[in-house]
Amino acid sequence: MSTDSSKSPSSTLSVRVPDELREQLDYLSQSTKRSRAYLAAEALGEYVRRNAWRAKELNDAVEAADEGEFISHEAMLNWVAYLGSKGNLAPKPDIKLRR
Repeated sequence: MSTDSSKSPSSTLSVRVPDELREQLDYLSQSTKRSRAYLAAEALGEYVRRNAWRAKELNDAVEAADEGEFISHEAMLNWVAYLGSKGNLAPKPDIKLRR
């Protein structure tokens, strides 16, 4: 993630962190000759990139449930039984409730 303000707009974000984390960030900042702000922005960007998929998947699941689409218990059991095998894709919804 680039934190170079000449490439994209940026905003200030204040975050309260434990003293120990602040001390570790200070040490890393001095050791790498990077600013605390740069390192914090890099870490936050990496965290968001690694975890944003969860929010999307959860939102998609809620939308499917709101539309009455569900995966049966049997379909899930069959999927779990073959979990890890080549080509074993998650089951598609096989229950559609009328709204």
